[in-house]
Amino acid sequence: MHVFLTGATGFIGSHLVPELIDAGHDVVGLTRSDAGAEALTRAGAEVFRGDVNDLDRLRNAAEAADGVIHAAFNHDFSNLKRSSEDDRKVIETFGEVLAGSDRPLVISSGTGLARSKTGGPATETDDHVTSAEFARAASEEAADAAIAEGARVVVMRLSQAHDTHHQGRIAQHILLARQKGWVAYVGEGKNRLPAVHVSDAVRLYRLALEKGHAGTRYNAVGEEGVALRDIAEVIGAGLKMPVKSITPEEAPAYFGWLSNLAQIDLAASSALTRQQLGWNPTGPDLLTDLRNMDYSFAWGQPT
Repeated sequence: MHVFLTGATGFIGSHLVPELIDAGHDVVGLTRSDAGAEALTRAGAEVFRGDVNDLDRLRNAAEAADGVIHAAFNHDFSNLKRSSEDDRKVIETFGEVLAGSDRPLVISSGTGLARSKTGGPATETDDHVTSAEFARAASEEAADAAIAEGARVVVMRLSQAHDTHHQGRIAQHILLARQKGWVAYVGEGKNRLPAVHVSDAVRLYRLALEKGHAGTRYNAVGEEGVALRDIAEVIGAGLKMPVKSITPEEAPAYFGWLSNLAQIDLAASSALTRQQLGWNPTGPDLLTDLRNMDYSFAWGQPT
């Protein structure tokens, strides 16, 4: 396929480009910087200069593509509602272009947006929360609308994607620990975070592009749930800092905007995903990558 990819130079995208090319696809990657263009060229992708919020440019790129993967998202949590509504517009634009065709549109979401029907780990068939409850759900609402208009939309619900250099949300836990001088978890720390190695995540994106069924949600989950206490203890060992349990009342003072997420159980299953797409995660688990990180650097900045 001739694939248009947003977020092509981000964490997921930079791993997804070679995954797609190695499978025989031609990749056109969106970037707005010279450095991004150079990285895409080195990887063997075609460069498409532009901003993810330039909807006319996105429309042109989608019209020329056999399929689209939308992996970009502005992770500015200080204005999550605005970022989420911007993402809604991007998905709406892609949906308008691809509606009525068999060309796939793979969009990115998160397992944390699913509301478990059983109280157990979230599954692919669980409905998402509304954007009124959590702004990030605007992406899934836009996917629903595009599906209703006849677009072949596949939703990729990501868990915590990781390797030894990038840890997503866990990076915030490490930064907080550096600021406070100690590592915290709430209560007994039995609440869990699902996780997937980035190599497994990008392979699932490719499979969803190639074989995904319209209207289907897939869960990129290698581990159903890693206990927050276990994560805190590995971080504490890496930073050589004490690890302490705090009460729910103390959580806001330590975790700030992460306070609610630090207290809820977000376990998720990928059983249906594995069955339907023949996906079998093989990458290192989250705690292994956390143990093998270089804690003398904080995301490129020496400490």
